[in-house]
Amino acid sequence: MKKIYRIDAEGRALEENIVHRGKLRITLLTPALFRIEYNREEDFVDAPTQAVWFRKFPAVDYCLEESEESLFLETARICLKYNKDSKAEDFLTIRIKDEAGRYIGSWKWTDKALTLKGTARTLDEADGAITLEEGIISRQGYSVLDDSTSYLIKESGELTGRKSIGKDIYFFGYGHAYQECLKDFFRLTGKPPMLPRFAFGNWWSRYHKYTEEEYKALIERFEENEIPLSVAVIDMDWHITEIASGEGSGWTGYTWNRELFPEPERLLTWLHEKKLQVSLNVHPAEGVLPYEEAYDEMAGALGMDTKRREPIDFNISDPEFLEAYFQYLHAPNEVMGVDFWWVDWQQGEKSGLPGVDPLWLLNHYHYLDNGKENKRALILSRYGGVGSHRYPVGFSGDSIISWETLKFQPYFTATAANIGYGWWSHDIGGHMLGAYDEELQIRWVQFGAFSPICRIHSSASPFNHKEPWNYSLETNMIITKYLRLRHQLIPYLYTMNKVFSSEGIPLLRPLYYEYPEKEEAYRMPNEYLFGTQMICIPVTEPVIDAIRVAKANAWIPEGTYIDWFTGMIYRGGRRIDLYRGIGEMPVLLKAGAIVPLNGDEKRRNGADNRDLLELIVAAGADGEFELYEDDGISLLFEKGEYVTTQFELDYRNAGELRIHGANGDLKLIPERRKYRIRFLGFEKPETIWVKRDGTLAELSFYYEAIRNEAVLELEAGVDEEISISFQGGMRLGNNKVPERCFLLLDKAKIEYTEKEKIYNIITKNTCGRALTGLLSLNINAELYGAIHELLLAEEE
Repeated sequence: MKKIYRIDAEGRALEENIVHRGKLRITLLTPALFRIEYNREEDFVDAPTQAVWFRKFPAVDYCLEESEESLFLETARICLKYNKDSKAEDFLTIRIKDEAGRYIGSWKWTDKALTLKGTARTLDEADGAITLEEGIISRQGYSVLDDSTSYLIKESGELTGRKSIGKDIYFFGYGHAYQECLKDFFRLTGKPPMLPRFAFGNWWSRYHKYTEEEYKALIERFEENEIPLSVAVIDMDWHITEIASGEGSGWTGYTWNRELFPEPERLLTWLHEKKLQVSLNVHPAEGVLPYEEAYDEMAGALGMDTKRREPIDFNISDPEFLEAYFQYLHAPNEVMGVDFWWVDWQQGEKSGLPGVDPLWLLNHYHYLDNGKENKRALILSRYGGVGSHRYPVGFSGDSIISWETLKFQPYFTATAANIGYGWWSHDIGGHMLGAYDEELQIRWVQFGAFSPICRIHSSASPFNHKEPWNYSLETNMIITKYLRLRHQLIPYLYTMNKVFSSEGIPLLRPLYYEYPEKEEAYRMPNEYLFGTQMICIPVTEPVIDAIRVAKANAWIPEGTYIDWFTGMIYRGGRRIDLYRGIGEMPVLLKAGAIVPLNGDEKRRNGADNRDLLELIVAAGADGEFELYEDDGISLLFEKGEYVTTQFELDYRNAGELRIHGANGDLKLIPERRKYRIRFLGFEKPETIWVKRDGTLAELSFYYEAIRNEAVLELEAGVDEEISISFQGGMRLGNNKVPERCFLLLDKAKIEYTEKEKIYNIITKNTCGRALTGLLSLNINAELYGAIHELLLAEEE
């Protein structure tokens, strides 16, 4: 018996996409995604679970063929065979097809899917790499998400266990279409929410017993140094921590320490006036102790005898405790001005619901509670399992301060995309132990600037301080530069926030998302895609003393790329060692990239939509970018209250950059804007013209020769159409190799006569002959490598 199921003209399924045969039920969600349930009691569930919330997918075309012995299901991407009376290993088999219909792999019921990994609960006490959980992205072409043990969610929002034990799995058979797989994962589990705009600025967080005066002085010192902040995090010493012996732990607390903060509301109001959002740390595990200001109200609400002064046990799975927990412990502080909560460790892994992690419950309920009153929710907490992307942002925990930890974090952060977890926040600089190392701190802050969340944090040691001005002058200048850059990046990051939420494309993702058939894309753990316009390669090794630069190995995909910080032009399709000084990190803009930045020279706190935009425009190809803006905090964007501005580089034909008029609710942005435009990698133009309202005018510009960068400024109304053109067209510059080699040699710790010999060979020979000549000198291998990069970067 064979049946072919089709879709009618109005897109409705002619048959349900559910095949139910006794103990087995198969739901076809997409051509490449099946839900497979096996239950001896035939107790199948349709309610949402902790991980999976949505199963209403469009209808799927499929064929079904059945006999007494077997059942055969086929879609455009998956062929499933159910052997009705076979052994476990042959009970269910699936073959996977790629987008062209070619078979690329197979899976049996007892097989284990080997994935490219996902993420982990925490990096607490990690000193380098740790073991990661599985994700849903696999080079095998398939993966399995097991949802058999998760609790069901009632319409009331309460959790309930399953009536019987069975298997409830989701089979992803997407081949190497990784982005498509992730997008459908979000359709199944819930899309990533939009983060508030302030989340993308700098967060200050130090485990230190501040007084109100000290904290205000700290914020004012950041202002004096023109280092903008957007979030002030106050660690656990905001509350009483010194408890009499035998009365409990000082880790948990909800009562302000009035010796340090005599008038908490005054401090919170002052921080808001400084355009900072405020988060407080809580460790909920040990419940509510009798000394807490809210004890009597909470105990009374729970029916306890307040005279007995017994601790209120933490029980997040109890609805009555949950309601009182938010009403009496958190709401009063939120009225005073606390914007969101940092839910810290020590709640264990057991709750009143067997098998339910209290961390998942805390994240779920804290996030929902924080989203009241048309406000975008935010929490800071550890990863609580599949579906945790719905509760941003992640706190990765108390890692060890070491080069090995830094080396692991770029890979860890990007790989989390494989389970949809896109918003990790690390303790930038590491948290504890380790040793004072200014170079390590610089490299960590550089990575932090190009991370999902940039939050500097440290342990309670008085020597573990990370205020930039407490380092040497050079280190202070470099760290300050990158923290300022982080705030400049907010327009770009916020647009990527929207892209992640609406299109399912994470800000950080591994190279294999774009280049799944390139072996090199799987072999570069510390290199990642950062949004749609660039590739980042954080430096995770110390400077090589002899040449005073550090080395980072990279794979550059096919095409032309330009380094943001050095202006170096690279021809792709190769692996290459990149050598960078202490103030530089390789950030490669693809040809035609357009990156919008906040150009505000005042470097103010906060993250509002500014009136000065800076555009980085990379030479070499056509490109476009659509800037997204809204009020940054509410849910009104869901009702259409947002603005988009299109930037378009017509490099090959017209040789011009077009700034289109903004579309949408224009009251959300300034009426007029100043633009500072940096054309990076371009040969110097004779003249640059601006055209608006049909009128052509010449623009003055500055040109920096080694970077091949033309810089200009103009002002316009946000609804104006503007085009900026180069007379004679746009052309790619060159790397000015002799000048760059001179600068490299000038800083190298070698004898002057050797520098002269090397420079003479470079300037008097072609690249190939120069490299051969340098080998004959038997020079330092790393110096040779750095010169090799400069000589061959542009070579085809």
